[in-house]
Amino acid sequence: MRFTSIICLPIIVAALISCKGEAKDKAITKEKPPVSVDVIIAKNTDFSSDIEVNGTVLSEEMIELHPEVGGRLTYLNIPDGASVTAGTILAKVNDADLQAQRQQQNVQLELAEKTEQRLSKLLAVNGVDQAGYDAALSQVNLYKANIDVLDAQINKTVIKATFTGRLGLRLVSEGAYVSPATAIGTLQQTDKIKIDFAVPEAYENLIKIGKTIAIQTNTSKENFTATISAIEPQISKTTRNINVRARLSHGNISPGAFVKVLLNENMRGIVVPTNAIIPDALSSQVVLVKNGKATFQNVETGIRTSDIIEITDGLQLGDTIVVSGVLYVRPNGNVKIKKVRN
Repeated sequence: MRFTSIICLPIIVAALISCKGEAKDKAITKEKPPVSVDVIIAKNTDFSSDIEVNGTVLSEEMIELHPEVGGRLTYLNIPDGASVTAGTILAKVNDADLQAQRQQQNVQLELAEKTEQRLSKLLAVNGVDQAGYDAALSQVNLYKANIDVLDAQINKTVIKATFTGRLGLRLVSEGAYVSPATAIGTLQQTDKIKIDFAVPEAYENLIKIGKTIAIQTNTSKENFTATISAIEPQISKTTRNINVRARLSHGNISPGAFVKVLLNENMRGIVVPTNAIIPDALSSQVVLVKNGKATFQNVETGIRTSDIIEITDGLQLGDTIVVSGVLYVRPNGNVKIKKVRN
């Protein structure tokens, strides 16, 4: 009996210490004060969607000037930065061999036409059979077709301005040998400017054809205005962006310039400060206060600015949302409302 008492005594002591420790932990937990937080009440609010995206300025029309055939440049009319009208001859490639072939065909055509006319008169009086006349007429048509082919080849040796615009810098000199891969200059229509930019699919409701948008450049303090003229119907599979094109309403911006496109629209909905959102791998969350306890709620977000985020799903009007002290609250933890913000 004494031996049994000696064995049980340490067990009883350990149990008492364990119970005392658990009671102490519970007391500490119970004594932990609630987290003080600031909150807002969910309500419909008028807000402005100030979205900024990057854009690139392009000419309405822009081409690189290349010859269609290879050869030596015998004429070059590309003054650096000059304005030209549509149809102006800008360059010519040596076509002496083609001109000689055309002259040869003209001589043969002239002889063939005389033969055809003579046989036509003989055919009228049955002086020649129909087959002989048809052969002469076919020869005339053949020479005409050959001349048309040569004319098409000669036209390829001439480079013309396809529209009225401004030339870029001349890249070759007269007398140089060029090929279809050789760029001899550029031509741009600078009086009409378009801006291409991409908008994330979440902001699709902010873009529509005919809408006026603001354009901001690095060189001007004044904003330009442009009108959306086209929207790519398919969202990019790689970037999830929508490609949009707008045309400048007034003013002039150099093609190739980097600009900022400002999308602004007055909207109405539930919004929260950006610091009230807890980002998650699968969804975004906000902390709600219900009966003095913190509840983590998954939400869907919409328009996002530097200060606020629109909540499109997950909140009800009248919900109490924590906007400060978010990092210190725990699920189902006690919270104390310090201030209700507007």
